[in-house]
Amino acid sequence: MLIIREGTTDDNPGLARLRTIWADEQEPSDIEDPEFERTFLDWAKANPRQVLVAEQDGELIGMLNVMVFHRMPKPGKAASCWCYFGNVYVLPQHRNAGIGGKLVQAAIEFSRSIGAARIVLSPSSESRRLYERLGFKPAKELSLLEF
Repeated sequence: MLIIREGTTDDNPGLARLRTIWADEQEPSDIEDPEFERTFLDWAKANPRQVLVAEQDGELIGMLNVMVFHRMPKPGKAASCWCYFGNVYVLPQHRNAGIGGKLVQAAIEFSRSIGAARIVLSPSSESRRLYERLGFKPAKELSLLEF
């Protein structure tokens, strides 16, 4: 049975495993990195965010993280925030079953629940259609400086 839920710190070793599989999928390597889980756990502790996970039969099979940016307050205006979705990943053997869409939909619901003014993301060419189906459109007002 598939469960989409908010991640907890107990999920971090499983998230590190997903990240390792994803990295190897993007750039296959025979390099062993026995310190990676510790590196990931340190990163997760230093970079708090809302994580959503897809779990099936007790195993994490997908993830998405939401970074919430709180805007600088303005006099006479209600506080506001916006969200960035990143690191959306589903194990290859579980793709094309709607899991990515369920993760994104749960993240949209989370963003609405906290009153976010907008959601921003940087889709891969493979995920662009998924986001379009969920109502995302290309951004026109953002600028980028790459290093």
